[in-house]
Amino acid sequence: MTSVNEEQAEFWGNSEQGTKWLTYEDQLDHAFAPVLDLVLNRAALSAGMKVLDIGCGTGVSAIAAARAVGPNGHVLAADISQPFLDRAAKRAESDGIQTITFQHADAQTYAFEPGQMDAAISRFGVMFFSDSIAAFRNIASALKPGGQMTFASWGPLDVNPWFKIPHVVAVRRMGQPPRVDRYAPGPLAFHDIDHVKGLMTQAGLSEITGDAITVNLTGFGGVEGTARLVTRVGPAGRVVAHFEGSEADTDAIQEAVAKEFRQYKSSSEILIPAMINLYQARRAE
Repeated sequence: MTSVNEEQAEFWGNSEQGTKWLTYEDQLDHAFAPVLDLVLNRAALSAGMKVLDIGCGTGVSAIAAARAVGPNGHVLAADISQPFLDRAAKRAESDGIQTITFQHADAQTYAFEPGQMDAAISRFGVMFFSDSIAAFRNIASALKPGGQMTFASWGPLDVNPWFKIPHVVAVRRMGQPPRVDRYAPGPLAFHDIDHVKGLMTQAGLSEITGDAITVNLTGFGGVEGTARLVTRVGPAGRVVAHFEGSEADTDAIQEAVAKEFRQYKSSSEILIPAMINLYQARRAE
């Protein structure tokens, strides 16, 4: 596969940080289930629809979409990471789902069959393009006229302790990595709703909406298990990797994150508040 997003392809397909999503697949799917529910509820998929899933990861969103559209529908699940797609295909096979096609693709440039899809969805899969306007145009080209895209991204850092606390703790321990543009490709690139709506407008989309929605992300394995997860997958892990930190550094960061996360523990579980930006738009008729 050729890609204009080579850095992202390398990160998600080959780097230790990117492929940790495979190691922590169950924990991440558990934590982000409320976000996928937001996307699917707003997308209102129905029986017989053809759906494009952008950045399908290890398959949980594609499988959920396939169940929503039923045996007469179909899901085209695209991702830039072949290891993710391999895992997603195994999960679908294990679940007995045969209505998903998994495609290794850079959705910014891949030549989707034009005008075939009723809807496009994404859970945290569209914030990594080098040219978001071009990516939106390309994704829209796969939709039928009037077809709708629905996708979720992270809101601002300050209202997302899932990201902020591990990042602050890791920087305190390791130092501040080089700062990047706040709109650069990455998990928080679509934090600014007005900015993203402007990109979608420039891409020629219509009926554009963006809503900031508060959800609770459910921890996994209590405070300690959740702290372990966010220390290894996300900004803390990237900080440690940048400074070539040791396992002792990671353990110290995990311990400090756990102390901060105890404020979110209830009697039976840990619920971490999150601000999710939910966007929708249509391909122009």
